[in-house]
Amino acid sequence: MKGAKAVTLCLKEQGVDTIFGYPGGMILPLYDELYDETDIRQILVTHEQNAAHAADGYARATGKVGVCIATSGPGATNLVTGIGTAFMDSIPIVAITGQVDTALLGRDAFQEMDILDVTMPITKHNYKVKDPKKLVPTLREAFDLARSGRPGPVLVDVPRDIFLMEVPYEEVEREEKKPGRPDADFLICAAEAAEEIAKASRPVLVIGGGVISAEASGEVTAFAEKYNLPVAATLMGLGGIPASHPNFLGMAGMHGRKTANRAIGAADLIIAIGNRFADRQTGNVKKYMQGTKFIHIDIDPAEIDKNIGNSLGLAGDMKTILKLLMQHDSGADLTEWWKRIRGWQGSTAYDYHVSRLTVPWALHQVAIATRGKAYAFATDVGQHQMWSALHLEIEEPRTWLTSGGLGTMGYGLPAAMGAQLAYGDSRRVIHIAGDGGIKMTGNEYYTIARLGLPIISLIINNRSLGMIRQLQKVMYKERYIACELDYPMDYAMYAKSFGIEAETVATQEEFADALAKALADTKHPRVIVVDVWRSFVEPMTKGGARIDEFVDFH
Repeated sequence: MKGAKAVTLCLKEQGVDTIFGYPGGMILPLYDELYDETDIRQILVTHEQNAAHAADGYARATGKVGVCIATSGPGATNLVTGIGTAFMDSIPIVAITGQVDTALLGRDAFQEMDILDVTMPITKHNYKVKDPKKLVPTLREAFDLARSGRPGPVLVDVPRDIFLMEVPYEEVEREEKKPGRPDADFLICAAEAAEEIAKASRPVLVIGGGVISAEASGEVTAFAEKYNLPVAATLMGLGGIPASHPNFLGMAGMHGRKTANRAIGAADLIIAIGNRFADRQTGNVKKYMQGTKFIHIDIDPAEIDKNIGNSLGLAGDMKTILKLLMQHDSGADLTEWWKRIRGWQGSTAYDYHVSRLTVPWALHQVAIATRGKAYAFATDVGQHQMWSALHLEIEEPRTWLTSGGLGTMGYGLPAAMGAQLAYGDSRRVIHIAGDGGIKMTGNEYYTIARLGLPIISLIINNRSLGMIRQLQKVMYKERYIACELDYPMDYAMYAKSFGIEAETVATQEEFADALAKALADTKHPRVIVVDVWRSFVEPMTKGGARIDEFVDFH
């Protein structure tokens, strides 16, 4: 059969039902094959970057491999930001790019680009298919690699003539890979870890995005309950344990809750599960490590001792490791430790009793209105992202979509679109963006309107690049430059130009009314522009300081 036909069959055998892309000359043979395809939805986006972000959002929402396609040259290079976003957050996507004919490779043909060299640092692996016999095996290997171990993006570059050539295809049944049995040394390390947990008097469990990837939220929650551990989450780990769980302290890190950061700062043992101790999580690494022991559980052996040295590392399947730890007796009496933590919680609780419209207040209203209901949240990057992490209530895994590692402005809207297509009618996505990032990928409202996706967008309009302005206040003596957006823009009119119902609110009463109407309209997209004045995200840790030392904005 033709290569393009074989590609569609490979996609279906891998369970792909939706792909995101944008056509061009070198990928057109695949689009032509999709013309008669009824089992795969092809979603035409407005820009290739959004195809990658939408595939990423689809993958985060489902746990399946997301797929995006683009043509050669600028089509392929436009995918790069989305691929990099997925790479930094360990999200499984497969990007299929068209390429110039094999006879033209290396001759600077029209729209030729060596996309393998471009994407090598931001993919788990990438392939250029030059032999038609290798097209099908390469695609199958790409999907296996994207989803196995530590997940991540894989790119397959296919010259146009390979799509048109006759290629061999033979049906195979995909086998689920099971984790291997732990060896004796591993069992000894697990026993040592259990012993350290049992004797710790001030332990803290810090969970990251790896918990979500491993589908191990239930096991992590049971583990925390058995050992009565306080639990903090990284930005990517939200949803790994229900926000309403009594053991959950909230997000930790640069803008983490004070209780979570103080608990980490005072801990004698930190058990890290599925996180990589990134700089926004730790602050000053030497001060973060001072007087604390570490147990580090991660799928990727390369993460052990990379940022935090001398940890007791357990690299492997998270569920297997937790099962081993659960076989041991629970630890010491943590009554005094919990009394100390509850005191911090009481003294640092956020006061939502304000008289004017603020972003924390608005997001708290969203949390109340969606409590116990089927919603997911997708954010862009900036102040609103941190406010969302602090004031929304993420109860379930795969209902929190945000760009953590790369911090990609513009991520939120196309990711929300990909997630909404994945959820269908089972769950509704609420998207939160700033007035900076929405201008980067906001044209995807066109696709959302065209498809009638019932996404609710909150655009926080504070007429500034808020996080940049905040950093300029803290680090650059309030020398505000290139951050204040004083030229007026009507974001509601912008959304309406795509045929989306939108309104601007400036008071608590207006917001409450707009939110109620948006939640009630379950069939259409809605946009609420939240007009607020410039303010700062609190808490914020001091640069170069301990994780429990905070900037005073007053």
